[in-house]
Amino acid sequence: MINRRNIRIKVMQLLYILESSGDKNFFKDPIIQLKKSLDKTSELLVYFIYYLTEITRYVETDAKHRASKNLPTYEDLHVNTKLAGNIILWKLLENNSLIEANKFYKPSNRTEESFIKKLYVELVNRTEYKNYIQQPSRDNKADKEILSFIFNNLMLPNELLISHIEEVFSNWDDDAELIQQLVNSYIQKPNTDIGGMLTDETWNFAKLLLQSAIDKNEYTLELIKPKLKNWDSDRIAVLDMILMKMGICELLYFETIPTKVTINEYIDLAKEYSTPQSGHFVNGILDSIHKELVAEGKINKIDFKKNKN
Repeated sequence: MINRRNIRIKVMQLLYILESSGDKNFFKDPIIQLKKSLDKTSELLVYFIYYLTEITRYVETDAKHRASKNLPTYEDLHVNTKLAGNIILWKLLENNSLIEANKFYKPSNRTEESFIKKLYVELVNRTEYKNYIQQPSRDNKADKEILSFIFNNLMLPNELLISHIEEVFSNWDDDAELIQQLVNSYIQKPNTDIGGMLTDETWNFAKLLLQSAIDKNEYTLELIKPKLKNWDSDRIAVLDMILMKMGICELLYFETIPTKVTINEYIDLAKEYSTPQSGHFVNGILDSIHKELVAEGKINKIDFKKNKN
């Protein structure tokens, strides 16, 4: 499931594009553009799950190829196809939401079969796979573990596959961590509806955060400027300024998100996406503005203990 951190990153990236373009009307509708960005995350997730299932099913293709040889060996005629009957694999293949997503995104049109074959060949030579097929009985836990092994230990570390992913999906670098979490989540709960990846609550948060940052751009800038002291606002890192403006919007307009959570989130984003000094800088400015807004009675938060951050 996409969480608020993922949303903040998407909004930050879109605002950066707007700022870099110098054209407030660069996007006809920023909200629609944000939705497209989130849809690309869904498409990337579907692509990885499709790849995982194709590698898992390739054992059947391998068995057919080997059996059709002119002079097949005993081993060629007795390929262990246990993997093709993997319980989790078939729950994914029969997941109606994934079936519809595959029809919509058509991952098969972009799939490189050569990668699937290479990863399968690598898999059958691994000790983990040999141990799996030697188990006489079918085990739900073992079925999950072998799919997890294929994804985390074969697919993700494979440089050729990841290079291919980077060529096809420009959002890979930004979504890599999220995709890894989501695919592993689907392996654990293969019946999950992929349509629930972006909840109404999260989407509303995304829309309000983006729209607030755009609409309140001048206001948030006026709050920041007095705190810069000897710094020229034009020389502040663009991402730092964007993150501070977003943080101020959260402090003011998102009453269920604790102020401490907001400040810490934007400090972390500054550290990860901006300069080495950005975390400390953003922390100092947001903390100062927060104290000022509290003193003026402009921040009113609701104590919502079940709030997801």
